[in-house]
Amino acid sequence: MTSSARTTRPHRSDRPTRRDFLATGVGAVSALACASTGRVDGALDDHEKLPVAAIVTTYYPISHADVLITKILRGYQLDGGAGPGLKVAGLYVDQSHEHGMERQLANEFGIRLARSIDDAITLGTDQVQVAGVLSIGEHGNYPDVPGTQQKMYPRRRFFDAIAATFRRCGKVVPVFNDKHFSYRWDDARAMFDAAQELKIPLIAGSSLPLTWRFPALELPQGCEIESALAIGYGHLEHYGFHAIETLQCMIERRAGGESGVAAVRAVNGPAVRETERSGLWSSELFAHALSKMPGTPHDVANWPPGDDTAVYMLEHNDGLKSAIVMANRLAGYFGFAARLKGRSEPVAAWFKLQDGGVFGHFGYQMHAIEQTIRTGRSAYPPERTLLTTGVLDRCMHSLAEGGRRFETPELAIRYAGGDWPFANHPQTFREMPHDY
Repeated sequence: MTSSARTTRPHRSDRPTRRDFLATGVGAVSALACASTGRVDGALDDHEKLPVAAIVTTYYPISHADVLITKILRGYQLDGGAGPGLKVAGLYVDQSHEHGMERQLANEFGIRLARSIDDAITLGTDQVQVAGVLSIGEHGNYPDVPGTQQKMYPRRRFFDAIAATFRRCGKVVPVFNDKHFSYRWDDARAMFDAAQELKIPLIAGSSLPLTWRFPALELPQGCEIESALAIGYGHLEHYGFHAIETLQCMIERRAGGESGVAAVRAVNGPAVRETERSGLWSSELFAHALSKMPGTPHDVANWPPGDDTAVYMLEHNDGLKSAIVMANRLAGYFGFAARLKGRSEPVAAWFKLQDGGVFGHFGYQMHAIEQTIRTGRSAYPPERTLLTTGVLDRCMHSLAEGGRRFETPELAIRYAGGDWPFANHPQTFREMPHDY
């Protein structure tokens, strides 16, 4: 995402029309936002707006703070209409921005602009005053790890401060961690283990597993996957994480669940096509995933991968081999394909995002966050994001070391695949009324 010069609430004409909005289906989210039967500590009415603390790196138009937190304030459509059953009580912003929105929004919505993370959660008291915490460590002026292109976002620092407040006050509430846990595996493992120790209901990761799929592909739980591949684009770390989660949310549903990753290798530039010709990843699945994407050329014979193109090759503990192709200058979308045992043709889908200012796929992620806060149960497994965080870290180091293969016994992370519905899943539309 890129910054915009807009600093105040846009006129309605700056956002997609209601017809555009309904065509994506995200307008249906608001009905399900009030359908939860869970409560926090059994003390809050199901339809009461629950207070949350927002801990963000920076808050400007089209930043992750905006596309998530502003949906709480202005509604899913960002026009003042229906939104999550949440309210922002405290807001901590780590870095100011020349187009920062936080002061205007704090004044408009009566939000406490906190001096610290503890202050955002306790509102200046000795008690946890919120039902959940949203930690959004994305965007802002932070350094890169030398040599690996990994942005050193302070997600571990944010989480440690959140956990310290919980310990001080003797109470935990659910926590959402935006995207991967950390740029560094050791930090991710420490964060996950601390959440387990403190019994913090944890939800994390990308919005890609919740976005629209065309066709609406869901692999059957317990299916046998012979090979799998995802396509991504953009920065090899920032967007590479989205592509890895696109893959993982699908293959975790295979027979036996996720078994963990035994080894990782990543290459870029001309080595992408060399590994393809060597059969280390599937040209067939690549073509099938591309075929679902609008306007994408399917004849890739003359595609010249550059340094910003890469393939991440994964060896799973149960013998499955999968890959993620960051197909810059060929694909501008995310996609997935797999060959299933017993099917003559691969299955494939385009993972569609919504542009145009609303970014409705984050609305579906926000609904999962709210459900986790209301029920105290993770809407989908945080182990997915622990594994994808480790895979991404090892892939970035493999690229930095010229395609070195990393054995990854630390990524022997087993878990059962999730069933939380994506945007156009049939279950979603049975539960959410829609009028398009």
